[in-house]
Amino acid sequence: MNDNPFALVMLIGLGGYFTWLWASDLKAVRAGRLDPAQALPGARSASARACVIAVAGALVILAAETWGEIALGLSAEQSRITYLFAAYTLVQAIVEEIIFRGYVIVENRGRATTVAVVLGASLLFAAIHPFLWTWEGGLVFTFTAKGWFSFAAVFAASLWFYACRLASWNPTRSLLPCFAAHLAKNLGVIVIKGAQGYLVGVW
Repeated sequence: MNDNPFALVMLIGLGGYFTWLWASDLKAVRAGRLDPAQALPGARSASARACVIAVAGALVILAAETWGEIALGLSAEQSRITYLFAAYTLVQAIVEEIIFRGYVIVENRGRATTVAVVLGASLLFAAIHPFLWTWEGGLVFTFTAKGWFSFAAVFAASLWFYACRLASWNPTRSLLPCFAAHLAKNLGVIVIKGAQGYLVGVW
């Protein structure tokens, strides 16, 4: 994926399209032209305060992840990414939030059910990121210390993104704080990789 510019460009375009659809629904809901129940999930306004809280939490998680990698001597095991792949991760952040924090969520079924769904979805969210596996003509598991650490970091981030959707400071259940948190996290990763020399080449 990282070294396939054509696939990345297509996925960026597809992600941009879904982002446009969501933004269009948000605009229609704000204008009163669309019932929120008929819009894409979370297509509602959120306060600036909610977005600031979401970003702050994401950056705390990123700081802890970066510090942990340095403390455990795992920094040198980071993967290199291109600028095109970096752009893809930003668009993908929006798509992942629409899917996971938008659709893969259960409310009004009791606290225990909500917590169980959040935990299960976060495990799935972490598992689909290729930290504990790779595809080399077939599925190959890579249960390394770096893999498990990165898996745990993504799991923790997913829990925070769900918190951003369900928290009392986001009473409209808008996805905007989730977008803000995920984008901040991914942009922070890009900046850190660039500073450490792991952001290389356009594609």
